[in-house]
Amino acid sequence: MNKFRIGLIGLGGMAQEHIRWMKAEHVYEFVAVSDVNGEAMARVGDQLGIEVGKRYVNYKGLIEDPEVDAVVSVTPNNVHADIMSACLQAGKPFLAEKPFTRVFEEAVPLLEMYEKRPVPVMIGFTYRYTPAFRYAREIVRSGKLGTVRHFSLQYLQGFGVPHQQIPYMWRYNKAITGTGALGDLGSHMIDMARFLFGEFEELTAQLQTIVPERRDPVTGAMAKIEVDDFASFQARMSGDVMGVFQTSRNAFGSGNQHEITIYGDMGTLHAGTLDPDHIVWIREEEGGQLARALVEVPSHCKVTQYADFAAVLRGTPADGVPGFMDGYRNQEVLDAVVRASESKSAVRLRAD
Repeated sequence: MNKFRIGLIGLGGMAQEHIRWMKAEHVYEFVAVSDVNGEAMARVGDQLGIEVGKRYVNYKGLIEDPEVDAVVSVTPNNVHADIMSACLQAGKPFLAEKPFTRVFEEAVPLLEMYEKRPVPVMIGFTYRYTPAFRYAREIVRSGKLGTVRHFSLQYLQGFGVPHQQIPYMWRYNKAITGTGALGDLGSHMIDMARFLFGEFEELTAQLQTIVPERRDPVTGAMAKIEVDDFASFQARMSGDVMGVFQTSRNAFGSGNQHEITIYGDMGTLHAGTLDPDHIVWIREEEGGQLARALVEVPSHCKVTQYADFAAVLRGTPADGVPGFMDGYRNQEVLDAVVRASESKSAVRLRAD
């Protein structure tokens, strides 16, 4: 197949990023769009040259369209499960945004459907495609750090600091999101830990709402915030690797600061989004002296998400592609974080 015909669901701001990423690969053709917002559908439909008959108010029509080879879904969390369910019922390959679902209960029936009728799937854990993180994974797997003992992983944004007076929006609405910073940013941390080290076995957690209310731009009244804007948790991973996690929307001065420090018996690595083309590698030189080096990421670690999605659609997925089970396991860990915070006790996860 020379071109994959794409149906795009959800035409908000992030859709433009996905459109740009797909266009850069030259293997995708946009043939249908769907959104409940008529203005957005008209604007993006015109932008992509989509005929009026392929602009669907109901996303199910797009999913069932025989001229759509694969679906890309960039929507708020409350429709993730329904869209994936419709794709699985139709046997339609898809790429869906994270978090997998709002709550774990929505994920369970999706797994049952997927096991009965699997289709090619990618979940949008985009930071697997940050070159520095990919190189860190390669070094960990090579054994050059020796035995990895522990790591610290954080994802900080200053998006919600109080003095900016960010108004109430769907990301603060529990009925739409399920969780707050945990599901939005924390899901990326959880995926990165699984990408690098394997499965979660046990964790403890604390969730907090630092800014308890924000002004609703529709009503002008202050709206209560029922989701977290700060989350921290500790975990024991497979192989007894210990991890400390922190995410916040209230980190003043942080734009998009997603980073990890990995501590092994023979060295320490630091990788993150602020310098995606380099890692910091601390190791011992001859004579026992410590050396701190800024190492450039090799070109083979510079892989794009939509190049990998094309490989998934061709039936030749590469190692490390975030698939259906990565989304499912991620949601399982998110659920465990919530339960650990509520119970103020350790939660064990299945190690299978």
